[in-house]
Amino acid sequence: MAPADVSPARWARSRRVVPLLAVPLVLGLALTAVPGWAAAAPSAALVTTPGTGPADEPDEQTPTADPTDTGPVPTTAPPTSPETTPPATPTADPDPTATETGAPAPTTGAPATTPASPVPVPPSVRPSAPGPGAPPASPLGVRVSTGDIQLSGRYWNAASTVATLRVSITNTGTARARIRLRYTLPGGLTDAGTPGCVGTGGGEHRCGEWSTAPGARFSTRLKIRISGTAWRNMPLSGSVRVTATAPGTVGSVTDNEGFAVLFPPGPPVPGITLQADEVAFDISGGASQLAVRLGNTGRVDATGRIEVVLPDGVSVPTPPAGCAPTTAGRTRCAVGAVPAGRTAELRLPVVATPEAQRAAPLSGAVVGQLDPRQGRTRRVQMSFRITAAAALTTQVAAAPAPTGSQGVLAATAPALDRAGGGSSSVQRTAILLIAVSALLVVLALTLATVSLRRRMTAPATKPTATPAALE
Repeated sequence: MAPADVSPARWARSRRVVPLLAVPLVLGLALTAVPGWAAAAPSAALVTTPGTGPADEPDEQTPTADPTDTGPVPTTAPPTSPETTPPATPTADPDPTATETGAPAPTTGAPATTPASPVPVPPSVRPSAPGPGAPPASPLGVRVSTGDIQLSGRYWNAASTVATLRVSITNTGTARARIRLRYTLPGGLTDAGTPGCVGTGGGEHRCGEWSTAPGARFSTRLKIRISGTAWRNMPLSGSVRVTATAPGTVGSVTDNEGFAVLFPPGPPVPGITLQADEVAFDISGGASQLAVRLGNTGRVDATGRIEVVLPDGVSVPTPPAGCAPTTAGRTRCAVGAVPAGRTAELRLPVVATPEAQRAAPLSGAVVGQLDPRQGRTRRVQMSFRITAAAALTTQVAAAPAPTGSQGVLAATAPALDRAGGGSSSVQRTAILLIAVSALLVVLALTLATVSLRRRMTAPATKPTATPAALE
């Protein structure tokens, strides 16, 4: 069959339609993807969370002291151990000698390092966007966390005991900061020669400062001496406070956390045991419960009594039957007869003020007593830990010089423009791009439909025979 004779003009128009349709289709698809990118941009860095790193800790170094504070000035800061980032860079020659790439073993008696235990990441409290007249967010941020002083049974057989208090510090801001450390010890506890720290009276101690990069986290160890008679004053708690400043930045930020001094049951007396569980307040701040167990390990039945001593801000709201408050912070409970070889259990409701929860961890004390029918009265006491979820909440700094009781984190995201409660500029741009993309897609579909209709309604061209076929 002879090939059909197609008009050259019609063939040229058909070839031009395909590129014309392809261009708007590609442009429409590309613009359709742009609003997703624009909408995702504002939420890139609302809250910065410091990362976790290797647990191996090189040897320690000591940055310089604070040049501005009055009173006794420490010559160095306490030795540090990095946790997630390289160690804090000293502003002068460290003591003992160390380098920036890695600190060799100290030449003097610095505390030995141990692998860092995992530190839970606290939940963050995201603030509302500041108003038009709000001051800019502070680039400073600092957080401190501490362990507890946990004493073993060997404490009862020594004139004094030296323990180590671990303090972890994190620069949560966006600027390089100088961080200073202070700590307060309760009665019966003294500093046992922590390098870089001096006492300022009243149990207060002040240490030198570190120069830290944003996000740097490191730890230091304080050497604390507990006297052999400190147990008579239980419950005992202390506190640690850090302050961050930066050159060219107005104000400072601070964070503090308490620590508990936990004594084992004692002084040891045969025939009696005492146990107390930890008290934990959840994020709601509601009442919690204290469980105490008094055991009679002797051979004679006895009458039991338990006395609970709570720190300031913590109390028993409604004493149960058999319990009554004696003095401020003290509740005495009669547990009745405790047969030989048996244990009596007491449960008390406990509440704490918001200030006490933010100062956690704290410590309380319980005193157990057994009065046997025959023989001497047996009496022991111990301390227990009080924690609160509110103490782990990270507050975000919105003012140039904010202070926080349990952590300050500088906000890094710009505030959205919401004048009069309307849409932001980013949202308006996304809506405009979506509308333009939809119009381009409609235009492309219209051109394709018109071209197809023209081809279907055009008259068919009759085939023309070639001279060779006629012969």
